[in-house]
Amino acid sequence: MKRIAWGITGSGDLIKETYDVMVDIKNKSNIEIMVFLSKEGETVMKWYHMWNDIQKDFPNFKTEGGPNSPFLAGPLQVGYYDALIIAPTTSNTVAKIVYGISDSLVANVVAQTAKGSTPIYILPVDRERGTVETTSPEGRVMVLKMREVDVTNTEKLAQMENITVINSPDAIYDILGISKD
Repeated sequence: MKRIAWGITGSGDLIKETYDVMVDIKNKSNIEIMVFLSKEGETVMKWYHMWNDIQKDFPNFKTEGGPNSPFLAGPLQVGYYDALIIAPTTSNTVAKIVYGISDSLVANVVAQTAKGSTPIYILPVDRERGTVETTSPEGRVMVLKMREVDVTNTEKLAQMENITVINSPDAIYDILGISKD
């Protein structure tokens, strides 16, 4: 059986799409998914009215108590999990990873996991220059302009050792060898 660790940061963009993919994977495979949320990931799950869903679909999820709490870096570093997926990922978390700042649970887990051989897959929300359409918690379509600094950091992230940047929630199916249909 495969085991993966899935980290959720404070991004509302792509949260519903990513969540739906992860629930689908859970329902159609025997992959064990350990979910952990940053402090802001918890805020976003509540803001997007998904708090009850995560409690139902992933009842053993963990929330950030500090940069090393819950203790996830060790099991990830030694290969207990087959992959680390951080999706969706805020520009703040991407910047921390790129510049080696490990003062949050997600950034610390990525930094420590990168020292081992467990593959890391990250879905940054700021991937391409220009504008993107996203959905507000109320279902309203919003157009956001990507900042140059955030897109540049995503490009730097893609160059880092043991990290693969993915471009959509659907890419997670391929990573885990699961058919989308």
